Amino acid sequence: MFTGQCIKLSRLDGDIAQLVFDRQGDAINKLDRATLLELARVVALLAADSSIRGVLVSSAKDKFIVGADIKEFGELFSRDDSALDAHMKWANQIFCDFEDLPVPSVVAINGMALGGGLEFALSGTLRVMADDALIGLPEVSLGLFPGYGGTVRLARLGGAEVAVDWITSGKPRRAAEALAAGVVDAVSPADLLLAQAAELLRQAISGEIDADACRQKKLGALPGDKASRDAIFSQALARLSKSIGQHQPAARMAVEALAQGADCVRDGALDYERQALIRVAKTQAADAMIQAFHNQQALKKLFNRHRANARPVKAAAVLGAGIMGGGIAYTSASKGVPVRLKDISQGQLDLGVAEASKQVGRQIKNGRLSEDKGQKVLASILPQLDYAGFADRDVVVEAVVENMKIKHAVLAELETVVGPNTIIASNTSSLRIDEIAAPLLRPENFVGMHFFNPVPVMALVEIIKGSRTSEVAVSTAVDYAVTMGKTPIVVQDCPGFLVNRILTPYVRAFIDLVADGVDFVRIDRVMEDFGWPMGPAYLMDVVGIDTGCHVFDVISAGYPQRMPKQERNALAVMVANKRYGQKNGIGFYRYENDPNGKPKKTVAEDSYQLLKSIQSAQPKEVSDQEISERMMLSSILEAARALEDGVVATAGELDVAMLLGIGYPPYLGGPLKYADWLGLPKIVELGEKYAHLGPQYRVTEKIRQMAAGGVRFYG
Repeated sequence: MFTGQCIKLSRLDGDIAQLVFDRQGDAINKLDRATLLELARVVALLAADSSIRGVLVSSAKDKFIVGADIKEFGELFSRDDSALDAHMKWANQIFCDFEDLPVPSVVAINGMALGGGLEFALSGTLRVMADDALIGLPEVSLGLFPGYGGTVRLARLGGAEVAVDWITSGKPRRAAEALAAGVVDAVSPADLLLAQAAELLRQAISGEIDADACRQKKLGALPGDKASRDAIFSQALARLSKSIGQHQPAARMAVEALAQGADCVRDGALDYERQALIRVAKTQAADAMIQAFHNQQALKKLFNRHRANARPVKAAAVLGAGIMGGGIAYTSASKGVPVRLKDISQGQLDLGVAEASKQVGRQIKNGRLSEDKGQKVLASILPQLDYAGFADRDVVVEAVVENMKIKHAVLAELETVVGPNTIIASNTSSLRIDEIAAPLLRPENFVGMHFFNPVPVMALVEIIKGSRTSEVAVSTAVDYAVTMGKTPIVVQDCPGFLVNRILTPYVRAFIDLVADGVDFVRIDRVMEDFGWPMGPAYLMDVVGIDTGCHVFDVISAGYPQRMPKQERNALAVMVANKRYGQKNGIGFYRYENDPNGKPKKTVAEDSYQLLKSIQSAQPKEVSDQEISERMMLSSILEAARALEDGVVATAGELDVAMLLGIGYPPYLGGPLKYADWLGLPKIVELGEKYAHLGPQYRVTEKIRQMAAGGVRFYG
């Protein structure tokens, strides 16, 4: 009947049509423009053929449809509102025409149906889902929400509560949950999926299943009591306004569209969805979060190139236990790479093993790991006080204390017991890789591998290339990090590397504001309102003020002209008074554990008295806007300098590192994407506004040239 590049339509048993998604030359099906064009032709053919009694829909791939082609979003969302509206109307009409076919249709969902893939499945009369498949509407992770009828059909099939939950969370759902919610009509073993879908279609054709009633359910108003529905929407909106609603409005706007269209028939509700999507597509969050997705995709291609150049890592070791070493060992072992965990202290070794055991126990409790698998993970971590077995390790991660003399001694000894091709990676957060490598005989095998704490949770790993580090060593470290489930970013050796280098001026801006007499609690509130997960004072408490102060001083010393030494500052005052933050219960804030053992902060009033010693006698009048401008400008300018210096290869890699490493607000997309959103002329203007505060606020000549020429960090 029809054979295209994305869809095949054929007759099955004479009067049954089989529509198969099978994108040629690709491993997956995507709902891109080419697929939609073919789908429109196929639906028209079906509507015109009166001999067809039913339609069976399936996929020839391992997955049904993974969603829209996000690469098309840039061009699509750059259109003006009327052009975007026309596209959305056209696409939605295809789905409606399929839904309105005079014969029943059954969609067989295998593997995965996400985003537009699930939206198309919802337009079918009935759905049968493989028991190992996943479905969901993950658009909120891109600052968007479903635009091909997802809010309308999901709500009418599953009810208001299901629609709100699925759309605002974006989480994928398993078959049992989908069946219980009424989103699918049957669940089948994967190998019997097509047979069960065909049987369901037979029942719909014969009248055993009322196909018309199934279709009508999606054409009218939302089911359920209006008061109950309104309560669900109101509660969701209140919750979202307290969390991410201000900066990431997609979830809130989706709920509003749901509420507006609840009493409408399908087409009226689709109008509300479409109009809201056009608005959300133009937001800063959507622009930034789509760019972040593209950045991650570019990294995956880069990782594949590194893998081709890497030495296989089948066995690893961690030198230096404790919580950090134990976390690295657990993360490696949990991904199938066995680890020898060494320390010179039995106490530290016990601490590292306890950390690994805690992580395994947490995974078992959460249902992510079976008891048997958890025991196998722990069994693949071998704690030891000597170097036995180190000769056959492919990678050894050194995680001893941040002291150059100790690292020199440990690494010089380590090099004598490992194989000639073993890669040695130093987990350092502030010490220069070239300086650490000074005593090594094989510096080409030495690389930095900076894990962020807590290791099992934080996705970022900085891979630091020294001047004598080989490309093979870099690629092997990258590949090992990817195997561990991390996102590695390759950076050049410099004080602070990338993330901590950019974070240091941000912290210095905080210190300057405190010195100006601004309340640290107010600074935290302003920056948390701006979108940061925690303000700078709270961040320092969580990191450990003694640790943060040390790293701050080391990195600042590497850039003395831009970051001159500050003998007395807010961090130094806290350290001098043994106020280290959460680790000892008192920092800028005071901490006490709640009933679940989680530290709960309260304002420590005596912090104000301590800070008076470094504050000006006459506090300056500083607005909330000035607080956020000074804090954010400092990170943008240092990010631009790092890119100019070649510390990182691309703006995308830099922004991913900042999003993953320190929780840079997702709706900004990273410091360089944020700079593009503001416009570089605005960055120049802000630099001139605050240049009197010191050299870290001064704009580089490169940024001035880019601003004058209308150039952006992202094309």
